[in-house]
Parts: sequence; C-alpha cells; structure tokens
Amino acid sequence: MFPFVRRKTVEPRDPKFSHCYATGSPDDGVLRDITKELSGIYQSHPGDIVFLCIGSDRSTGDSYGPFVGSQLKEHGCPYPVYGTIEKPVHALNISETLSEIRSRTTEPLIVSVDACLGSADRIGSILFNEGPLIPGFAIRNPLPGVGVCHFKGVVNHLDPHFPADSLNSTRLDTVLRLARITSGVILDSVRLAGSEKT
Repeated sequence: MFPFVRRKTVEPRDPKFSHCYATGSPDDGVLRDITKELSGIYQSHPGDIVFLCIGSDRSTGDSYGPFVGSQLKEHGCPYPVYGTIEKPVHALNISETLSEIRSRTTEPLIVSVDACLGSADRIGSILFNEGPLIPGFAIRNPLPGVGVCHFKGVVNHLDPHFPADSLNSTRLDTVLRLARITSGVILDSVRLAGSEKT
C-alpha cells in the first residue's frame, strides 16, 4: 500500500515508536535507538526505500529538510533522496514529486523529513516518530500526510499568531546542527542495515 494519506483520514493512535533527542545532550542513546529502529524498518520492507526531505531554501527555518537531503546526497546515500537545497520539495511541487516517486519506485517506503515549530524548551530537538508527516501543519497550510515514519527538527518556538515569522527568524546555526545530526543518523542506519545483511 502506498504510504500517503490525506490529513482527514489520519486517526490518532499511539505510535509503535517515538523518540526525542535534544541536541547537545551528552547521552547519544536516543540516536542509537533511532538508528536501530530505522535499520529494522529498511530490512523488513520488500520494496524501495525513499527519503523525502521537505522544505524551502527561501526560509531559514524551513531549510532543515533540504539541508538534510543535500547532506545525504553529498555523503553517497544509496537510496533515492528527494528534496535538497538545489532542488527543494515544498507545497508547490510536492504533488508532482509524489507522482514521480510512484512512477520510479516499487512499493516505496518513505522516510519523510521536515522542520517544525514547538515550545521554547524544545528548540534544537529532533523528533522521530512512526506514521505520516503532515507538512505545513504549523503554518496552517496542511498538505497530504506522507511517510511511514518521519523526522521533525524543532527549529524555533511557535508564535501562534505569526507562525511563518517564527520560521523566517530561525537561526541558521540551529538548522545546520539539526541537519547534520539527522543526516548522520540516517546514514548510520543505512550502514547498519547493510552490515546486518552480510
């Protein structure tokens, strides 16, 4: 079954897994848990693995996904990666991108990546959860849910009145740090899955 659902059909339920890593934490156990979780997901899926990194290079906070995508490509990720700083995937082209993924892959398992806004104490956190990601939810422009699991980088606090301003006023250092950690975890999970197959 293709893992895309529209928001109205998503029913709330407890996910099978949910991890939160705070950047700067001395304990890397959460990152190891995410790596193992992802590796197991790859190995249990018979079809193609795809990474969909959503966001825009025109907004500092929203560039988290594209930076992750660019770093995955630069480090030789063996799976298809959609969404980079050079070629971002955003609200205007996500439908076209999903159609391309359908046509180019077999039973794609999509891992989606996007920025999000949260409380001030969560800034700099990386969330990894089961289930589809709902892009654009924070800025009140929700798009179709995508992915069987997803990463969200908390890039800034949520201003309920001007959420877009929160994205645009995000520090680039925060975005780059989150992107480096996220891409590192993904690449480690790919290597782990490959080593366990041999």
